[in-house]
Amino acid sequence: MTIFNSMQIAFPRTLRSLMAVATSTFCLGLYVTAPVQAQSTASAHKQVEQLVDAGAANWKQVSKEIWGYAELGYHESKSSALLQTQMKAAGFKVEAGVADEPTAFIASYGEGKPVIAILGEFDALPGLSQQTTPDREPVVANAPGHGCGHNLLGSGAALAAVSVKEYMQANHIAGTLRYYGTPAEEGGSGKVYMVRDGLFKDVDVVLHWHPGDRNGVINGGLLAVDSAKFTFHGIAAHAAMAPDRGRSALDAVMLMGTGIEFMREHIPSNSRVHYIISKGGVAPNIVPDLAQMDLMARNPSNTVLTGIWDRILKIAQGAALMTGTTLEVTGIGSDANIVGNDALAPVAQKNLEEVGGYTMDASQKEFALRLQKTLGIDTVPSLDQTDTIEPLRPVDPNAPSASTDVGDVSWVVPTIGFTTATFVPGVAAHTWQATASAGMSIGQDGMIIASKALALTAADLFTKPELVTAAKADFARKMTGKTYHSPIPVDQKPLINYRGN
Repeated sequence: MTIFNSMQIAFPRTLRSLMAVATSTFCLGLYVTAPVQAQSTASAHKQVEQLVDAGAANWKQVSKEIWGYAELGYHESKSSALLQTQMKAAGFKVEAGVADEPTAFIASYGEGKPVIAILGEFDALPGLSQQTTPDREPVVANAPGHGCGHNLLGSGAALAAVSVKEYMQANHIAGTLRYYGTPAEEGGSGKVYMVRDGLFKDVDVVLHWHPGDRNGVINGGLLAVDSAKFTFHGIAAHAAMAPDRGRSALDAVMLMGTGIEFMREHIPSNSRVHYIISKGGVAPNIVPDLAQMDLMARNPSNTVLTGIWDRILKIAQGAALMTGTTLEVTGIGSDANIVGNDALAPVAQKNLEEVGGYTMDASQKEFALRLQKTLGIDTVPSLDQTDTIEPLRPVDPNAPSASTDVGDVSWVVPTIGFTTATFVPGVAAHTWQATASAGMSIGQDGMIIASKALALTAADLFTKPELVTAAKADFARKMTGKTYHSPIPVDQKPLINYRGN
């Protein structure tokens, strides 16, 4: 999943520090009580950041081990087991195999309200195996690799959860903290099944993050996505001697593709429809009796996408009618767009700015400059991008984006997230360059920034009940007149072998 794709204005860390000092000095001259509250918050935040730093070395190693496992969705057995073992050792109670997903789990600490959840992912992508080198060198040719940095995502989120647990324990803070181990984000819609099973029904706020090439707050956005396999069944025949006896399933697939291409003109321009012909027959002299299209459709709005998806289904049905074939739609996946939370966003922004970014050392810069030469882009971002924080701004529905099943969670619980610079600036997710970054110190340093931002925000939510109240009020306002719906059939179980593995 790629979060940011366009160059944006950012504030250097040193400038942010000067601004913070100036603001504090100004407030000191006006309000006698302000420094007292600020010091209390500052002290708590300092304690939380120190706890993250204390656990950083261990969780960097965990991220490296998961990077080495590079397991595909729903088959992340080693990755999930490692995270579960670590969470148990840290004092969490672990419930494994939830929502009929063998690698999903929930790690819990504490009791009562509020219930604050942190999401962690750990699945890899097919074909993106890569060594931690700035040139294309797969560890194993055509094998999976962490080209979206989920080895960092799951480990960094867990580090944040463990640090917050230690903070709560040391300061006798009430409430329930949960870490959700969520598999198969890459096309498997793992969180959708967890939502469907009611695993978030008592959660007050959800926090998440995602690797990227810069630091910022994720307050809504990304694209809703629906996907499925469209399989046409026809009648085989000799393609030269008796073609009239055949009914070509491949013709149906081709006509469906043609219909979609004509449809593109008449859907919102910020929509995406992309597909492959995954099965097209066995020989050119046999009329194909089976052909299949794997298709994905996206739009910034879950509601708009529902209308587009209905039209795609009708096109497929029309193709079957035109060719005398039958249609089977299976393997349905769906992720909603992320619903932002304007009450939580400024809190998250403030905490990320407080944490700041990181500056690459000499060896990291050498690696990054060599890797950037492989990107083939006209404008190469400055390496200083890792040390800046993107300003908080409204979501642009027309900006290039991707999809995530975090969106479905955000439709049922107030949700806020972060992205941090774990990839060399300019590197996009789902590339071998991202895999290389995610397996070495650049990715790990960016992961710690995310852990701190998550942990500070969670600590604020546990100690400031007014934040939870405000988050829920904003969520209720945004949900007015809207209903969450997933096109995944209610009787469809998680597609454990959706990648054919």
